[in-house]
Amino acid sequence: MNTEKGSISIHTENIFPVIKKFLYSDNEIFLRELVSNAVDASQKIKRLASLGQYQGEVGDLLVDVKLDEAAKTITISDNGIGMTADEIKKYINQVAFSGATEFMEKFKEANDANEIIGRFGLGFYSAFMVADHVEIETLSYQDGAEAAHWTCDGSTSYEISAGTRTTRGTDIILHINDESAEFLNKSRLQEILDKYARFLPVNIRFGTKTTSEPDGEDEEGKAKYKSVEVDNIINNTSPAWTKAPAELTDEDYLAFYKELYPYSMDEPLFWIHLNVDYPFNLTGILYFPKIKNELEIQRNKIKLYSRQVFITDEVKDIVPEFLMLLHGVIDSPDIPLNVSRSFLQADSNVKKINNYITKKVADKLQEIFKTDRKGFEEKWNDIGLFIKYGMLSDEKFAEKANDFCLLTNTDKENYTIKEYYEKVKDIQVDKDGQVIYLYTHDVAQQDSFIATAKTKGYDVLVLDGPLDTHMTSYLEQKGGEKVQLKRVDADIIDKLIQKDEKQELSISEEESKQALSIFEKAISRADMKVEVEPLSADELPVSVTIDEFMRRMKDMAKTNGGMNFYGSLPDNYKVSVNGNHPLVKRILSSSEEEGSQLAKQAFDLALLSRGLLTGSALTSFVKRSVELI
Repeated sequence: MNTEKGSISIHTENIFPVIKKFLYSDNEIFLRELVSNAVDASQKIKRLASLGQYQGEVGDLLVDVKLDEAAKTITISDNGIGMTADEIKKYINQVAFSGATEFMEKFKEANDANEIIGRFGLGFYSAFMVADHVEIETLSYQDGAEAAHWTCDGSTSYEISAGTRTTRGTDIILHINDESAEFLNKSRLQEILDKYARFLPVNIRFGTKTTSEPDGEDEEGKAKYKSVEVDNIINNTSPAWTKAPAELTDEDYLAFYKELYPYSMDEPLFWIHLNVDYPFNLTGILYFPKIKNELEIQRNKIKLYSRQVFITDEVKDIVPEFLMLLHGVIDSPDIPLNVSRSFLQADSNVKKINNYITKKVADKLQEIFKTDRKGFEEKWNDIGLFIKYGMLSDEKFAEKANDFCLLTNTDKENYTIKEYYEKVKDIQVDKDGQVIYLYTHDVAQQDSFIATAKTKGYDVLVLDGPLDTHMTSYLEQKGGEKVQLKRVDADIIDKLIQKDEKQELSISEEESKQALSIFEKAISRADMKVEVEPLSADELPVSVTIDEFMRRMKDMAKTNGGMNFYGSLPDNYKVSVNGNHPLVKRILSSSEEEGSQLAKQAFDLALLSRGLLTGSALTSFVKRSVELI
């Protein structure tokens, strides 16, 4: 073969500076691109053999990554289809730059590596991010082919000459520049290969590693081991998601989860195996982790692959926001991987994939609920937060989740939204026809209010999660006809669910005014509004409540910066004095000093039941209690 020199293209003299400049921040991707190309070449020879277009021995396919620190080179070798000199000219010199003019126009302002790599055949040229000189040694699989050698120093000039390779395949030799010396480090390359090539479908070898194997027994009959040097194969060529669900056992899914997340302490609750080939291609496995009762949105837990090549763990535009709580793998060749985020967001396939995944997750949850409700209820504490997050953020998911979202009451009984409406709609209805759902956000602290509600035959829901402030509004809109939620400590029970019948005061109007005056003086706090109420004599003498609307607005202000006005307002409480309680009559008939002491004591007891009695007020209460004893 005669040596041939040439210029790649007059239009591309600025291509290498652009590549180096715009890809520099993501320059580790060069190894992903070159190893992926080698895998493609390996798979092509296998495909040609299966079609009868290659009669030779395919052999064990292998991509070899070699580091020579002394020579400052990285070599990526394969035993795939190889190239002829003419194919080098076509695929390396011409095709790679066929869109160069368009590239320069579209991407001269690019600032994201993924906007460039892989477009216009530039994957190979990512080598020039880290190398100032690149060589190709190759021999085509075709009968009678001659080995060819291509070299380029990062300018538009190249040289093709006779090669030295004697077996089918290709070597890419990178002469690493001084700026990229970090890649002449074995552990750095291992890290990149572990990240991008962990599940490639062809074995990737990177040097050797030391391992131990059995070596008989010692004199005491104990097993002996010896150290041996073996090939360092960095990948699993057949990960679980590439197999049919029927081939896999629960142990296989759990083992793959451990492979993905070796440091995870908990096993997943269950999983979904995705497999669709129309109208787009998508495979993958999504795992439901245990989610603590706090909003732990652990991003970067779902990994995106394209034909087993790792692309990114930034899957926000492909996976709905609420599904970011899941773990696992998605693999799709139909996702445009090398374009900008704005393109991703507008891509029709991405939207279809997004909708498909949402549907599959909802269907899986519905299936578990229908086939094993008891098991579903046992997992509710671990998955309830995830389901509520989905319902609040995705309308299509919410439509299905309404059938399996559970509401739990203080007796630890679980109901679907529809079941709960049926349970309380005839009992907890007020004089205006509103169905009132009573709820608590702290069972222990609000026990006295819960007990009072139960004496009336009412049910109390437990809504104590980080999203339940928002779920109260959701239930009012979607929970059933004329539903309203009120926290059990928002007022006295007869005011929370007002009926037509009215309780009468057993004291006179004058005595009522006198009692109001005694309590106002005894309490003497601007944030406490005192009222004398006609309640049952069996109820507490004094109750302290906070208005439902104000409390809800303030709760939402804590989780939503958009309601800062309410968040900045001081807490205001209502003090309900039970005008029918025997203690009030005793206070009215006592001396001024004794009446004041008793009023303070009853008020402090109400504060104590709410956890609002602290500091010097608590000290005074304890002292007064001792004196009264």
